[in-house]
Amino acid sequence: MKKITNLTNFLFEQHTHSKKSTELGNIISQIVLATKIVSREINRAGLVDILGKTDKINIQKEEVQKLDELANTTFTELLRQSPHVAAVGSEEVDNIVVFTDKIHHTAEYIVHIDPLDGSSNIDVNVSVGTNFVIFKRKSKSGKLQKSDYLQAGKNAICAGYIVYGSSTMLVFSSGKGVHGFTLDPSIGEFLLSHENIHYPAITTIYSVNESYEPKWNDAIKHIVSEYKTSKNHSGKPLSARYIGSLVADFHRNLLKGGIFLYPADNKNPNGKLRLLYEGIPFAFLTQQAGGYSSNGRLDVLEIQPRELHQRIPFFVGTKNEVKHLEKLLC
Repeated sequence: MKKITNLTNFLFEQHTHSKKSTELGNIISQIVLATKIVSREINRAGLVDILGKTDKINIQKEEVQKLDELANTTFTELLRQSPHVAAVGSEEVDNIVVFTDKIHHTAEYIVHIDPLDGSSNIDVNVSVGTNFVIFKRKSKSGKLQKSDYLQAGKNAICAGYIVYGSSTMLVFSSGKGVHGFTLDPSIGEFLLSHENIHYPAITTIYSVNESYEPKWNDAIKHIVSEYKTSKNHSGKPLSARYIGSLVADFHRNLLKGGIFLYPADNKNPNGKLRLLYEGIPFAFLTQQAGGYSSNGRLDVLEIQPRELHQRIPFFVGTKNEVKHLEKLLC
């Protein structure tokens, strides 16, 4: 019989060797609990009044979905219950949320999270997700500083995402490889289903919203056109696959071997994806899985954030394809 490993035991094995690893294990456990709650609500979304919009606009100038609010509240409040989390940055909230309760007076970690990526797809039953990254604060004590929560991805200690699809799957890394756990709803446990995930050596897929092609510069147009020929590294045309839910697109490409592109364009000259909530979490995981991520000029993990909701062009996937793209753009 195949050995069954649940997430609780996996965290115990990986994160009980030091004070730091125990604290990180506690934070991940809170994220897991929030994930189970959000997964439950998504799976019954069509049966209760949690579909649709709230008539609010978030910091990204996007209409807030009811499930966005539910997911943001769930993750924030459960992270607040961890004595190790000093603050949470959310894609749904303008400013950093600093926890000031007594239990947080020695908290050393900051979590940045996109509580529900692709939530507008819920109404049509398309996979959505959650992404997160964890940093350790730089300042030793006292008031949280900007330098504590505006850190480059190379300083991250953990990142992951959750896919809410035909099954609910958590994929994360704490710097010891990338591992995937699938939720078994019958026992309420995440079970290890994908151990030590690595990008396949050959790229077979490209993912980009080609409806934006008229707004792209000539270099991006040329690169995407090459994917349809034998001029790429695989020696044959790539298959086009684009869901429009970043977590789902990234997850497929990670397992199947692909490159995801969200370039800058005439409407969004600085790019559209958020560095802290989308770029860095996926860049961290990509590096751990043997891939590479870039803003078109440099490694995403090297970019120093200037603000919480900073946007970037984003290219991520198998290393040879992204490095080739970077050469063509530089």
